[in-house]
Amino acid sequence: MNSRRDAGLLILRVGVGGVLLAHGGQKLFGWFGGHGIEGTAGAFEQMGFRPGGASAIAAALGEAGGGALIGLGLATPAAGAAAAGTMIAAASVHVPAGFFATGGGYEYPALLGVSTAALALIGPGRWSLDSLFGNRLNRPWMAAVGLLVSSAASTAIVLRRRRLLAAQNADSPTSAGAPGTSTGTS
Repeated sequence: MNSRRDAGLLILRVGVGGVLLAHGGQKLFGWFGGHGIEGTAGAFEQMGFRPGGASAIAAALGEAGGGALIGLGLATPAAGAAAAGTMIAAASVHVPAGFFATGGGYEYPALLGVSTAALALIGPGRWSLDSLFGNRLNRPWMAAVGLLVSSAASTAIVLRRRRLLAAQNADSPTSAGAPGTSTGTS
């Protein structure tokens, strides 16, 4: 039974970690049709994540670094927590479009976030670098602390983004009552 569990965790880690590594590689290096850090920074600015450059680097490292570590099964609680936190912010961008990815929704980042949070909690299994190194970087308290910290940080980032976008929309010339626009009264 333990071998089946370890095989399943290895497949899950390599699959989820590989997807995150590739996704982060798009942001960092422009691999796989990505835009690199400069293009990602500009996109993040447009989405309300400011400063765009720092936000892009943090997201790229959360994805690529977290993905690589998850795939290797090294520092799994911290790697899973970092990736899960990154996916909270990613999902927030897609919330207005609904759930399903086919309509631009948050289904994909939600699945990655839940998967990485689960891996942070359950650990990488025996077929991992964490196990090889005596699980020094894979302690139960590390998962709890990592998920709490990354969730709190991501929530703060999402709330800051919302405030910035709300202020930007209030200042835009198309806002109700802004100069040069009609408020519906004469």
